[in-house]
Amino acid sequence: MLREAFSERLKQAMRAKDTRTLSTVRLILAGLKERDVAARGSGNQQGIPDPEILRLLQAMIKQRRESIALYQQGKRPELAQQEEEEIAIIESFLPRQMSDDEIAAAAKAAIAETGAAGSRIWAASWPCCASTMPA
Repeated sequence: MLREAFSERLKQAMRAKDTRTLSTVRLILAGLKERDVAARGSGNQQGIPDPEILRLLQAMIKQRRESIALYQQGKRPELAQQEEEEIAIIESFLPRQMSDDEIAAAAKAAIAETGAAGSRIWAASWPCCASTMPA
């Protein structure tokens, strides 16, 4: 699923002549190819699964956030801006994160549904809470 999304975004960026998106998606595909080749060495011929691809994307975001801090310390705002744009592109492939308010509402609903009164009992309500989270 993610592989198709990368290919589609690459085509869109080429058509739109969006160089930032194009270069970022190419970086993602290069990282994916590298991980696929490494996985073949351990007998995985299909490539890495989607959860591993998500970890790759999260690692790329973390790397860029670290770079932003270094660029800001070095007074290079144009490079920090470039990294922020790449983060936005990479994040567009990740599932939407719940806000603090959404997490609190889901937790309260799960606690109310199960009648949990303490932290040990709340652990039993996690499956209820997980079902209310967005995909």
